[in-house]
Amino acid sequence: MESLTSIECFVASAEAGSFSAAARRLGLTSAAVGKNVARLESSLGVRLFQRSTRSLRLTEAGERFLQEVSGGLSSIQSAVANLASAGGQPAGVLKVSMGTGFGREYIVPLLGGFLERYPAISPDWHFDNRPVDLITEGFDAAIGGGIELPPGIVARELAPAHRVLLASPAYLAQRPPIRTPDDLERHDGILIRSPQTGRIRAWTLRNRDGAQSLINLKVKMTMSDPNAACEIAQMGLGITLTAMPHAVVYLKSGALVRVLPDWHVDGGMLALYFAAARLLPAKTRVFVDYVVEHFRREELARRFSAIDMP
Repeated sequence: MESLTSIECFVASAEAGSFSAAARRLGLTSAAVGKNVARLESSLGVRLFQRSTRSLRLTEAGERFLQEVSGGLSSIQSAVANLASAGGQPAGVLKVSMGTGFGREYIVPLLGGFLERYPAISPDWHFDNRPVDLITEGFDAAIGGGIELPPGIVARELAPAHRVLLASPAYLAQRPPIRTPDDLERHDGILIRSPQTGRIRAWTLRNRDGAQSLINLKVKMTMSDPNAACEIAQMGLGITLTAMPHAVVYLKSGALVRVLPDWHVDGGMLALYFAAARLLPAKTRVFVDYVVEHFRREELARRFSAIDMP
C-alpha cells in the first residue's frame, strides 16, 4: 500500500506540474508528496523528476514510467473505490462542480431522492460559474456548457447550450423597436463577463435560415452572474444574453420575454464531464446516470432549446 501511495503521488505530481498542486488534489502536505516521490525514486533506483525552485519536469525515465503506470493506477483506484461501499452500495465523497444558479435550480432539488437511493454517498458540491480542471482539482464530475474536452475527460450530453436575448416588457415598450440584430446597437446591454478571462465575450446570433450576426449592444453594465443579470433586466434596465436554463424561469413567469425570438446563440452542448476511466467509481457512475435520467424524464433538453421557443 505504501508503494501504491508513492505511485499516486508521482502520477498526481506529473499531471499537476508541482508537488503543492498534487498535495491539494490528494489531501496531503506538499512535503509528504515530495517524500513519497523520493521514496519511489529510491526504490526504483532512477530519477523521475528534474527539480528546480520554479518547476518540476519529468525525466525521460519519468515520462516512460508515467505512460506505463497511469492506466493501471486508474484501474486500481477505481476498483478500490468500487469496493469502498456500505453494504454493497456506492459510497464515498462525491465532488462535483456546477454553476451557481443552474445547480441551485436543477441539481440541488435532486439531492433528496439521490441520497435516499444512495445513502452512503457524501456530496461535496461546488457552486462556481467557471470550468474546472477535473484531474488537477480532484473533481469526480462537473456540469457545464460549451467546454472543450481535455485529454482523459469524456462527456454525457444533457441538453443544447443555447443562449437567448431577454428584456422586460416594460423596457421594450419604452424603447425603439427591435426587428433585426442591427437594431440592438441602440439598446442598453446588461452583459456578463467570462469567468475565465474576466472579459465580455463577443457572441454571434444565428437564425433558423443559418444567417449570423454579432451582438452589438451598448454596454450599460456588466455582471459576473447570469441570474443577477436576469434580475436586473427584470427591473427594465436593459437587455441581457443568458443561457436557456436561466432564461426559462423568467420566460415562464412572464417577467422577461425573448428579444429577436427567431435568433439565438448556439454554445454547443450542456454536458456532464468525468474522467474517462475504464472502471468508473460507482459513486460517479450512479450520479451521472441519475442526472441523465432526470433530464430525459423531465424533457429538459427540449425545454432548454431556443429553437421554436416563445
